[in-house]
Amino acid sequence: MASGNMKSIKRRIKSVESTLQITKAMEVVSSSKLRKAKEKADRARPFFNSLYDTMCEIQFENPGFLSPYTRGRSAKNVMLVVIAGDRGLAGGFNSNITKLASARIKELEGQGCKVKVLAIGKKSAEYFTKHGYDVAKSYINVGQDMKINHAAEIADDIVTPYLKGETDRVELFSTEFVSTLTQEARSKAILPVELSAERPTGARELPIYEPSPEAVFNAIVPKYITGIVYGAVVDSFAAEQAARRSAMENASDNANEMISHLSLVYNRARQSSITQEITEIVGGASAQE
Repeated sequence: MASGNMKSIKRRIKSVESTLQITKAMEVVSSSKLRKAKEKADRARPFFNSLYDTMCEIQFENPGFLSPYTRGRSAKNVMLVVIAGDRGLAGGFNSNITKLASARIKELEGQGCKVKVLAIGKKSAEYFTKHGYDVAKSYINVGQDMKINHAAEIADDIVTPYLKGETDRVELFSTEFVSTLTQEARSKAILPVELSAERPTGARELPIYEPSPEAVFNAIVPKYITGIVYGAVVDSFAAEQAARRSAMENASDNANEMISHLSLVYNRARQSSITQEITEIVGGASAQE
């Protein structure tokens, strides 16, 4: 009986050791992907920050100009751009962002708005399709290999309905990478464009925009939206890798604890088995005497 129990414990130890190898490997891979994603986001940020500064400058120097991208209107049709991951095993990463977006959808529907979802990431598309939400379009497996042309395609699916009047407001839901231990699900309105009313920092000669400030502004906005999408997807991918790394690290720690516990139980069972065998030998020898 003890021998059978020892074999069962040994099988469990081997099984947990196999799991430990997988979680350790996933932890290393996630760390590598996290570093590359952060480098990609940091390289792109200065260019799109300069676009934002230019837009703020145009608005500040031309307070009376009109643009379809800044004109407020009654929000009857709202698009939510929800960025989640393409894979699981990342703790609460995917559920946190989908819960935040779902709560916002219920709030908007309670106000009489019609809501469409543009889903980025397999988990986002699966969640909103499964729960019966109106998914306008979905993009899957774009996070790791996100390029500007991919972001521009997504931005076009955001901007075009807005200019046609099919969408009155666009909100972006993504996870921000704060640190390797902290990732925050957040939302922000991206259309209509909301700019700082303060004078842009840094003294510089007032530029002349051709053919007009409005034309330059309207040409910049789609590129700015492209930058927002690109940055959000890359940052969200980095946050996903950080969350997965943390989850795999915890899983590895739990596996090590389980192996230690099972090894202790195995050694006790083995010791008990040896003691029993010795007792039986001694008892048999005594009986022969």
